[in-house]
Amino acid sequence: MDGDALAKRNALVLAGAQALGGASPAIVISLGGIVGSQLVKNQAFATVPVSLMQLGLAAGVIPAAFMMRRLGRRSGYVIGALIGAFGAAIAATGVAERLFWLFCLGTFLCGLYGSYVQSYRFAAADTASDTFKPRAISWVMIGGLAAAVIGPQSVYWTRDLTPTAPFAASFLAQGVLALIAIGVVLALRAPPVTQAKSSGGRPLPEIMRQPKFIASVIAALVTYGLMSFVMTAAPLAMVACGHSVGEAALGIQWHVLAMFAPSFFTGRLIARFGKEKLTTAGLVLTALAAVVGLSGLSVAHFWIALVLLGVGWNFGFIGATALVTDCYRPEERVKVQAANDFLVFGSVAIASFSSGGLLSAGGWDSVNWLVFPPVAVALALVAWQALGKRPAAGAG
Repeated sequence: MDGDALAKRNALVLAGAQALGGASPAIVISLGGIVGSQLVKNQAFATVPVSLMQLGLAAGVIPAAFMMRRLGRRSGYVIGALIGAFGAAIAATGVAERLFWLFCLGTFLCGLYGSYVQSYRFAAADTASDTFKPRAISWVMIGGLAAAVIGPQSVYWTRDLTPTAPFAASFLAQGVLALIAIGVVLALRAPPVTQAKSSGGRPLPEIMRQPKFIASVIAALVTYGLMSFVMTAAPLAMVACGHSVGEAALGIQWHVLAMFAPSFFTGRLIARFGKEKLTTAGLVLTALAAVVGLSGLSVAHFWIALVLLGVGWNFGFIGATALVTDCYRPEERVKVQAANDFLVFGSVAIASFSSGGLLSAGGWDSVNWLVFPPVAVALALVAWQALGKRPAAGAG
């Protein structure tokens, strides 16, 4: 597949960038709720730092897309990494000074960095053929495997380096990883986004009315939103049940590994079974994670639920992303990708904000029970789209 040589090269570069950039949310998720609980009296607000990271991601999607349209992918990714390093430094300062609002500002800025990192998967698809697109997306997501180790291990090795300000050094390490990522993204050779006339093509509402677009966006936001919803609450729930911070951090590490390990074969599964079937499998696994979460409160129950949640996210999110790439023409990709991610990550932010309050008010069981209705809706929409499947107008 000589025609995909550039796409393969870029996918490998972006996988390396994902390994470094993907460590950022893993660190915030592992520590955000725990640090927040130490800095705020009302524990209902303990997960706000994590939620603000998700809000920053949603808020940054559209500005990041238009910045990359103007400056190109590579320059945009450098700017994103600089924002990430600055945000991590602000978060570390907030921890050191015991200022909750400053810590929250730092995690919000880390979320803005995440809006750039999340577009790596689309950047990999930009130069790929239709047959290679699912695999290119999967290759990039494989970089998350390294992130699953780098993030939690950074926490483990740095958490006690500043005894008077526990975990401040972990956020400084997060900033160093963002700076290293700059050297990686400079190797990107993708054509500038400006080569495609993003202002052309069909009106966005027309594209968004496609059944495939509706089903794919709903599946992505349910899969990602529920993953964030449960994952945000899990470390605090584990500590509340008497488990250690180390066990909670390892649970997040296993979860992130499960999110990205299947990427070695997700693209091939899509090629064999189809995008709709793999998306459906992801939604079913998400529901199964909630079943396990309701079955007990041991470390094993938490870890198994988090692993199932991670695999469900991988199948559901990559499958839904591949479905979205079928919905637009080349000149429409910037606005459609931005609209997709804004909808998905806006919902993720809402889910994350509600997680801490629900955990405080109703406990871990209430978090898990709320997984089932959204999964049922998403499954119905994916089935509707698959059964009424017809060629998408203007696809690809």
